[in-house]
Amino acid sequence: MDDTPDNTPEYSVSEIAGALKRTVETAFGQVRVRGELSGFRRQSSGHWYGSLKDERALIDLAMWRGPAAALSFRPEDGMEVIISGKLTTYPGRSKYQLIVERMEPAGVGALLAQIEARRLKLQAEGLFDPARKQQLPWLPGVIGVVTSPTGAVIRDILHRLADRFPRRVLVWPVSVQGEGSAGQVAAAIAGFNAIAPGGPIPRPDLIIVARGGGSIEDLAAFNEENVVRAVAASQIPLISAVGHETDTTLIDYVSDWRAPTPTAAAERAVPVRAELAASVTMLAGRLDDAVVRGWKLRRERSIGLARRLPQPRNLIGMAAQRIDDLAERLPNALNARAAQASLRLTTASARLRTELLTARATRSAERLASATARLGPALARPLNADSQKLARIGAGLRPFLIESRLAAASARLGEAGRLLASLGPEQVLARGYAIVTDGQGHVVASAGAAASHASLTIRFADGETPVFTKPAPPQGSLF
Repeated sequence: MDDTPDNTPEYSVSEIAGALKRTVETAFGQVRVRGELSGFRRQSSGHWYGSLKDERALIDLAMWRGPAAALSFRPEDGMEVIISGKLTTYPGRSKYQLIVERMEPAGVGALLAQIEARRLKLQAEGLFDPARKQQLPWLPGVIGVVTSPTGAVIRDILHRLADRFPRRVLVWPVSVQGEGSAGQVAAAIAGFNAIAPGGPIPRPDLIIVARGGGSIEDLAAFNEENVVRAVAASQIPLISAVGHETDTTLIDYVSDWRAPTPTAAAERAVPVRAELAASVTMLAGRLDDAVVRGWKLRRERSIGLARRLPQPRNLIGMAAQRIDDLAERLPNALNARAAQASLRLTTASARLRTELLTARATRSAERLASATARLGPALARPLNADSQKLARIGAGLRPFLIESRLAAASARLGEAGRLLASLGPEQVLARGYAIVTDGQGHVVASAGAAASHASLTIRFADGETPVFTKPAPPQGSLF
């Protein structure tokens, strides 16, 4: 061991760090640097942090809240800018950085220009058309998540789902950064869509593609064309949740819904079960109140309508009064009707005179006698003609024909006899006619002859009855 005294001064870490800070700030008090932003992000304090790079080097940036509020544009990764500020060191991490005092855009960086050209191409194909977007399910039964299985993103999603409304989650592990990550993400989306419904592995009702924030290079996989086309071809509704709120990738344009963070994607995927239960309870209470109010309203209306109805005793009283009125008028009406009927009967009896009946009976008897006198010769003539005809043709007919014709002739003679008998006086009387005779049994055939007799006898088919030539006096009213 060399014990030779060393004249090199000894410094503490803080002294060295302070000396370096003063040296850098003195040598580069004010600089103007051109480069491409990378990993530029805003903190809750209002400060911005990131990097400025070119093809060979990278410098950390820090922009305090005051200058950041004065910016006229929103810085994005990949944007080429010109920064004015001063160089300093950060002793706490032993690094140097550029404190940004002013920033202005210098043009679009190469990577950002490439992404913009790809966006315009896919937009021209209609992949970003809002009409192609699908409606997200209100309460999916199974949720598929495409993300890294080891990052904090999947834990945030699962934790948020458990808090709001636990659902079954299928995780398709992929690499979300680096070479080959775009192919894995596209294959995962296609794989979820290839699951057959009703199979051993449930088909997701919703897909979430998620990863944490990062620079534009870190998110490059989600700007690749194969990933964008896989999202556009998905038959399952898809939520993109890539990066932080300020990060925008191409799958945000084609997805059915863009979430600013993975946690926001989980919140959009399911409702809050407690809120649903409270809403159901509130609606049930409102329904009960509505039923009670409706019942009360109908009861009040019924009472109001019942008050407008007439009282039953009034209805019955009016009907009873009408019955009493009719009962009082009924005897008078019956007496009047009876008097009218008695008057009509008296009038009709006065018009029934004996001489009219006698004259009609006499004329009927005379017509009957004349018809009887003419009937005999009229019937005899055809009978004699038939007998002569039978005699002429009888010789040429066989015995059985003669017998049949004789039987027919006998039948006709019997019928003629019966007809002759029906025209006799007794049969005529049986048909409703009558014979008028005087006290000695002589037929009275005229009204003048009947007027000379005090009484007459009318003979009917079932007997005789005496009549007077003068009408009998009235016997009085029937009532």
